[in-house]
Amino acid sequence: MTSGEPQSQSICRPSSSSSTTMIWWSKETLAIVTGANKGIGYALVKKFACLGIRVILTARDEAKGMHAVDSLFSSLVLKVDFHILDVSNTDSIMAFASWFKTKYGVWDILVNNAAVSFNDVHENGVEHAETVITTNFYGPKLLTEVLLPMSRSSHTISRILNVSSRLGLPNKLKDQDLKKILMDEENLTEKKIEEMVVKFLSDAKSGRWISEGWPEIWPDYSVSKLALNAYSKVLAKSYQGKGLSVNCFCPGYTQTSMTGGKGKYTADSAAEIGVKLALLPPQELPTGKFFVGGTPHVYSRL
Repeated sequence: MTSGEPQSQSICRPSSSSSTTMIWWSKETLAIVTGANKGIGYALVKKFACLGIRVILTARDEAKGMHAVDSLFSSLVLKVDFHILDVSNTDSIMAFASWFKTKYGVWDILVNNAAVSFNDVHENGVEHAETVITTNFYGPKLLTEVLLPMSRSSHTISRILNVSSRLGLPNKLKDQDLKKILMDEENLTEKKIEEMVVKFLSDAKSGRWISEGWPEIWPDYSVSKLALNAYSKVLAKSYQGKGLSVNCFCPGYTQTSMTGGKGKYTADSAAEIGVKLALLPPQELPTGKFFVGGTPHVYSRL
């Protein structure tokens, strides 16, 4: 097996999350994890389930998603369900939302983990910019919007954790005007974010992305995460005090298929932190933060 494939042995090892976090959740608590047939997503599902949380494991490939669920059941009967979901496809998102509303109706935790990059570690092309932006930004944004009416209204606070990257920080931009817009969090809007994305796609298509000051390392992936981070901040502000927490989490350079199995961290160690953040007690749960590992930051100040 590679580092990105599901492994079934010793599936519920002791977790530091369970020993250091106040247990506020119950058998009714439900989490949704996208892009979860392998890597960080699979590890997140496993850790949530081992803590007694029901999890919806989603993947765009039905066979791989079912294999991931089977690998969990082969070791221990966990509360994990599967449904196909391709976040790059609007019809797939709407079909998933309809199925979820009918079968479950409410959720407590949404982890937007699904993402793609077509560059190898040391490549920086933009040939697939539209697909990357659609999958990493527009898809999670639409999924979040259609699921928001189904977030559970309770004292525990519903939680959205967007798996992101430090590559998507404003300090990676050379365009000072655009950087100023994104760092002005008080006046940041969805419209401004989408205008940025449209401009990037235009510059990528015309070959002007370098001269226009866009990030030079994994440019399309970086801009997709830049947009996701900014959107998360806008959403967090909109729902401040309304029972919803929205944060971003950068797991660091992790050994996944996206990095060719290279990296400083394993998927399990990254997921360990991600689960701990998603399960913070209500009185300790922030919103609108960008977590680097387990440390919260204001994304525009990094």
